[in-house]
Amino acid sequence: MNSRLFTLFFLGFSSGLPLYLTSKTLQAWMTTEKVDMKTIGMFSLVSLPYSLKFFWAPLVDRFRIPFLGRRRGWILACQILLAIAVVAMSACDPRPSLRVLAVVSILVAFFSATQDIAFEAWRVDVLPESERGSGASIGVLGYRFALLLTGAGALMFADDLGWPVVYLLLAALQALLVVATFLAPNPVREPEPPASLAAAIGEPFQQFFQSRGAIRALSAIAFVALFKWGVYLISSASLPFLLEHGFSGAEVGAVLGGVGLGATILGTAAGGVAMTNMSVRSALWIFGALQGACGLLFLLLVSHPGNRDLMIAAVVSENFFVGMGSAALVAWMLGECDARYSATQFALLSSLMAFSRDILTSPWGWIQEWIGWHGLFVFALFACLPGLVLLVWTGRWTSKSTSPSV
Repeated sequence: MNSRLFTLFFLGFSSGLPLYLTSKTLQAWMTTEKVDMKTIGMFSLVSLPYSLKFFWAPLVDRFRIPFLGRRRGWILACQILLAIAVVAMSACDPRPSLRVLAVVSILVAFFSATQDIAFEAWRVDVLPESERGSGASIGVLGYRFALLLTGAGALMFADDLGWPVVYLLLAALQALLVVATFLAPNPVREPEPPASLAAAIGEPFQQFFQSRGAIRALSAIAFVALFKWGVYLISSASLPFLLEHGFSGAEVGAVLGGVGLGATILGTAAGGVAMTNMSVRSALWIFGALQGACGLLFLLLVSHPGNRDLMIAAVVSENFFVGMGSAALVAWMLGECDARYSATQFALLSSLMAFSRDILTSPWGWIQEWIGWHGLFVFALFACLPGLVLLVWTGRWTSKSTSPSV
C-alpha cells in the first residue's frame, strides 16, 4: 500500500467515527438514562447536516484554510472541532441537559458532515484513475470499522466505563486521527479554487452538464439515485420482516448487527480487490446485478419462516453484495467529479444516494400493506433494474480539457 491508500483508511475511519455518536449510540445512551421515546425519536433530526451538506460544500471549494493544502486544512480543522465537541457531549447529562446536548449534537453532525465534504474532495483530487476502485473500497472499509467501534464497541464498553468516559475516549481517538491528516499527501497538482463564491456555487453545475450534455448528465444523476434503490428497500424492510417471520429480537440483532456488518466489510474489501482487475463500469454491472439478486433469498424466506440458515444466508448475501456495490458506486462517483469542484460535486452525488435511501424507500410500509411481503420483495427486485438500465447512458464523458488530472 502506498501512502495515499494507507492514510485513506484512517481518514475514512475519521469520517465515520462521529456518525453514530449523534444517532444510534446517542439513542442507546439516552435510553439507558430513561429519556422518553418521543424525545429520542425527535433527536434523529440532529443528523440533518449530513443530508444538507451540499448547501455549504461550495465554501469548501472556494475558501482555503491557510495550512496543509486546499483539502487537508479543512479536514484538520474539522477533526479538532469534532474532538472538542465530543468532549462537550461527554459532559452533558441527557436528562437535565437535554437542550445543551441537542445543540452540541448538531454541532458534531455539522463538523462531521463538513469533514466528509473535505475528505471526499481530497480523495477525488489525490487518487489517480488506476487507484479509484481500491481507494473507494479502503475508504469505505475505514468508515465501516469506525461504525463497528462506535456502535457495538461503545455499547460493550459503556457497561463497564459509563457513557461519559466512552465519549471522552472517542474524542481522544478523534484527536489522534489528526496524525493521518498530517501524513496524507496533497495532490501532485492542486487546481485553483473558483474565483468567487458565486462561481463556486454555479460552476460545478455548469461543468457537470456542459461536459456531458443534458441527457447524459440527467442519466448520471438518475443512475446515482436509482442504482441502490432496490437493495435499500430490502434493507429498510428486513428488520420488521424477520421479526414477523419467526425470529427473536436477539437473533435478528446478532445477525443484522454482527454478522451483517462483518459481511459488509468483507464485501467492500472484496469489491476493492476485484476492481483491481476490472473497470469500474464492469464492476457496476456485475456488482449491481449481484446486489439485486440477493432479494431472491428474502423472497424465498417468505415461504420458509423461521428457517435460521436461510435467514443468515439472506442477510449475509445482502450485506456482502451491497458492500461490493457501494465500493463500485463510490469509485464511479470519484471519477465523475472535476477536481476544481470536487467538494460540491461529490456532496451533491452523495446527497442523491441519501435521497434514495431516505426518501425513495420511505413508502415501503404502504407497499407491503398493499401487496404483502412477497409482493414487496418482487417489487424490490424490479426496483434494481432502472439503475442497471441507466448504466447504458452513464460513464466518463468529461473531456480532458475540463477535468484536470492529478
